[in-house]
Amino acid sequence: MTDPNINRRDLLSRSALGLGSLALAGVLDDDQLLAYETGTPGSLAARSPHFPGRAKRVIHFFLNGGPSHVDTFDPKPALAKYAGQPLAKTLTTERKTGAAFPSPFSFKRYGESGIEVSELFSRTAQHIDDIAVIRSMYAQVPNHEPSLMLMNCGDSVQTRPSMGSWLMYGLGTENQNLPGFISMCPGGLPIKDNENWQSAFLPGAFQGTYIDSQHREFRKLIENIEHPQVSSDVQRRQLDLLRRWNHQHLQSRHDAQLQARIQSYELAFRMQRDAREAFELAGEPQHILDLYGSGVHGRQTLIARRLLERGVRYVQLWHGAGQPWDNHEKIEDNHRKLAGELDQPIAGLLTDLKQRGMLDDTLVLWGGEFGRTPTVELGSGGASLLGRDHNHWGFSVWMAGGGIKGGTVYGATDEFGFRAEQNRTSVHDLHATMLHCLGLDHQRLTYRYAGRDFRLTDVHGNVIHDILA
Repeated sequence: MTDPNINRRDLLSRSALGLGSLALAGVLDDDQLLAYETGTPGSLAARSPHFPGRAKRVIHFFLNGGPSHVDTFDPKPALAKYAGQPLAKTLTTERKTGAAFPSPFSFKRYGESGIEVSELFSRTAQHIDDIAVIRSMYAQVPNHEPSLMLMNCGDSVQTRPSMGSWLMYGLGTENQNLPGFISMCPGGLPIKDNENWQSAFLPGAFQGTYIDSQHREFRKLIENIEHPQVSSDVQRRQLDLLRRWNHQHLQSRHDAQLQARIQSYELAFRMQRDAREAFELAGEPQHILDLYGSGVHGRQTLIARRLLERGVRYVQLWHGAGQPWDNHEKIEDNHRKLAGELDQPIAGLLTDLKQRGMLDDTLVLWGGEFGRTPTVELGSGGASLLGRDHNHWGFSVWMAGGGIKGGTVYGATDEFGFRAEQNRTSVHDLHATMLHCLGLDHQRLTYRYAGRDFRLTDVHGNVIHDILA
């Protein structure tokens, strides 16, 4: 009672009404509203998985906008047979489409597995025996925003934590001087902005860190990473003082956001030591630079490999601002250009991971939020736009590396590629399988919020054992 800063609320809570505050603390803790100290579930410290997993880290190539599966990893010769003819079973999508539209790209069998892959990804196809292609994915609606949320956060409507945030919650990160979850998108943000890597009701320290990878200069690549006037020693003293004040502030409050803010300040300070070494490529030998290619996607993919080998848990590589793969017209020109920017970096990464012994414990995911129609999109006057509409009924993704059985095709769409029919695979199934590869049981990875236990897969999801090594 000698504290000169005590207020009436504190006075009541410390006297007769203190029993009420004890009850309130129990309710707040049940709803995960109490701030956590370092070393508890809110910290970034590395944690053990539920069981030994094959993968330790994830790199996710996100082709935002929706790549066409029938032009990449799901060949449909029937489209050529019925070219220009209406299909008997045309499903409802976002926009009006017309007749069957055969792929303008040739397919070829690769590897010992003989899996067919489009010429668009001929370099990636050299690694097909390390890849499991899932040709029977389906989403819920033919719209970008909800499908992005479903693919990244497991729910197309409600605000939920992203996959990377769940991994941070479940496994933490092995490098306390770098963010454990990083999303790189050159030129700006994708549709839905940073909601794609949000932590939602999980502690804020688990949210993804956005990097605009179009920049080469370190100070532009990571803004405000270095203070132009204040030395590191002075910054350290300032942060120590700020931390003491913040912890005093926390003692009489229940504020998880403040705890996350404290952790973000500390991480930002520690990054000054390790970030430059991780993000700058000057030390890479020329043959490695040539392996990935000189474009922005080669650079950001090589940076991603450097981050993963330094203990970063989850790296997302977006193609670019907005939705570049949303090719409603002139799909031949646009897909050829976009795939040309990605094919060499992806193949280079798989080669590099393999020769470094990292592919066995790195899970690689490729895909978008949905696929595209096998029918041609029509303009307002009914003329062909030579493009494809969104298709959530069926599409493809592929995985490679940690725990995945390469040279595998799982599931199938119908003969035209419109709808997933064999071994239909939901996004929840995909997430459950990824978590399994990382040693996490998707039914046990839960977080209590608002009176119930939440998980990435909600109340759904089955591990796809057929694609596991």
